[in-house]
Amino acid sequence: MKRPLGLRTRMMLLFCAVVGVLLAASFATLYAWLARKTRAQFDQQVIEAAAPVAADITSDGDADDVSQLNLPQEYFEVLDSAGGRILAQSINLKLAPLRVGNDVLATKRLWLFDLAQAPYGRLRVVAQPVEIGKTRAVMLLGMPLEGRDQTLAELRHGLGALLLLSLGVMALVSTWYVGRSLRPIAALTQQTSRLAERLETPGSTLPKDALSVGLAARRDEIGQLAEAFDHLWERMRAAVEQLRQFVSDASHELRTPLAVLRGETELVLGERRSEEEYRRALEVIEDELGKLSRIVEGLFTLTLADAGQLRLAREPLYLNEVLEEACAIEESRARKKNIAIERSLGAEFPYEGDETWLRQLFLCFLDNAVKYSPAETRVRVRLGTQDAGPRVEFQDEGPGIAPEHLPRIFERFYRAGGDEAQSGGLGLAIAQAIVGACGGRIECSSQPGAGTRFVVHLPPIARQANLNEN
Repeated sequence: MKRPLGLRTRMMLLFCAVVGVLLAASFATLYAWLARKTRAQFDQQVIEAAAPVAADITSDGDADDVSQLNLPQEYFEVLDSAGGRILAQSINLKLAPLRVGNDVLATKRLWLFDLAQAPYGRLRVVAQPVEIGKTRAVMLLGMPLEGRDQTLAELRHGLGALLLLSLGVMALVSTWYVGRSLRPIAALTQQTSRLAERLETPGSTLPKDALSVGLAARRDEIGQLAEAFDHLWERMRAAVEQLRQFVSDASHELRTPLAVLRGETELVLGERRSEEEYRRALEVIEDELGKLSRIVEGLFTLTLADAGQLRLAREPLYLNEVLEEACAIEESRARKKNIAIERSLGAEFPYEGDETWLRQLFLCFLDNAVKYSPAETRVRVRLGTQDAGPRVEFQDEGPGIAPEHLPRIFERFYRAGGDEAQSGGLGLAIAQAIVGACGGRIECSSQPGAGTRFVVHLPPIARQANLNEN
């Protein structure tokens, strides 16, 4: 299979072809204009040389003076218009008369034409009617075209050589310029290849340096391409590191309950136990299976969100009732720590949304609030409106979140504290996915030692309808 030409070669050939066509057209136009001007000047010269001789023949009434002429490069001949008889001719025309047709003899106007006449070569001939007494005649003056043709030939050769020289210079310039222009792209290609190899190498660290090796500062298309490459590399590097961290955290989260399950199973199967010991072991196994189920369900939810397949139904409901149900579900766990869940839900709040996903959204915040709040504290839940949309606030009295942790609290398996949340480190990530699918947003403010406040802003009903249609 024939290897295709490279980009550099194609650009150079295209550049030379375009410039070559333009130069050839320019030179052809110039040559045509110069040839026309040269012909016009030569014709004028022939006419001006013939005019005084024709005037002299007409005034004298004879052509004897023509027989005395012997001017270099000028051949005179006078012919009878009726029969073509030679009435007179210049001395330098004795070798051979000028042979013309009857149409020239019968002309009644000034006539210019080319004539190939041996041994004089190509001649430019002017035929001018004259009268010798009562005889009508035609005076011919022929001047060789050799000089003019030689001048035009030299001009053609000069323009052809100049065209070839110009194409050679254009080839060199285009090769240099195209190579210089493509050098940054070649550098980007090499850098990309090296980084691709590092991506394929297990356990390799990914550099944070810009992929464009300093080209993004250029204010041209190369700079824009380099900036796009930098942005792409940053997103790719972050995605790969997030994937690696996710796999590490997921394996860690799954390893603990699996180890507990294995240990309890080996303990039960090791020897006969009492009914109470079997019950206690099964309760531990059930609890660990519940953790595994929550992790798997959370991962499945986030996978749907990443693929854009997290579809939320739109059905009439009362938002305050959904929020009250979530508080009631969480209240049993809160009572174990003597934590009071205070509601401020107001009157009935009609809304359109997915009741199941909204309940899970509220449970994510309530679960974290109860999990991280100390005993004998309160969790406040408020429902209101802002910008025509629902606003749900969750306020706890827990240890709070340090400022350096706030930007990462929605990452998967990331926990600002040392304890493990019931969601397996996925609760806030799931909450953000649900709110994103609804078209809303989440605000978080926290102060260490003073608690944390999450505010969920849901879109108005009209905006929610447009989002679901799209």
